[in-house]
Amino acid sequence: MKEAKHPKESLVVNTDQVMINDLNNYNTLFGGVLMKKLDNNATLSARRHARVKECVTASTDSIDFLYPIQQSDSVCVESYVSYVGNKSMEIFCKVIAEDMMTGERRMAATAFLTFVALDENKKPVKVPEIIPETEEEKFLYESGKERAERRRIRRKHSKTLTEIIGLEKPWNLGGEAS
Repeated sequence: MKEAKHPKESLVVNTDQVMINDLNNYNTLFGGVLMKKLDNNATLSARRHARVKECVTASTDSIDFLYPIQQSDSVCVESYVSYVGNKSMEIFCKVIAEDMMTGERRMAATAFLTFVALDENKKPVKVPEIIPETEEEKFLYESGKERAERRRIRRKHSKTLTEIIGLEKPWNLGGEAS
């Protein structure tokens, strides 16, 4: 068993400016651009915690867009391991937008992603436990078991759904299959 770690040991902080090509038609940061930043940050947190070459995204539980990010803002993504299972890690991400003119900071988004650490044969490996210290870390850790259970239920539902939904090409429905 690997030695337990503190969430701050997996902390990754990345700050960027918002570029014009990152904007959507509302002149705010495009959600897909932010999702990529979240996945990149969370991957590094997972790898830092597990100390493995590869970690794969198992799920993106939620991304809550709380406040739009403007072009005049910087966007700071902070991520760390908030809860662990046997072979999976929940990564909590928070996104802080800062108005570069006024210095006003606001919580723009939060997200939970789940990663699995892989060995050199691409097999899942056990990950270290965590020891939360701050009020935020303790809150996330204590509520982590409930989120993990919701993920298990959702994954089971998704597997059932894949048995029901079809793989036919939409343009062939009602006609001959090719």
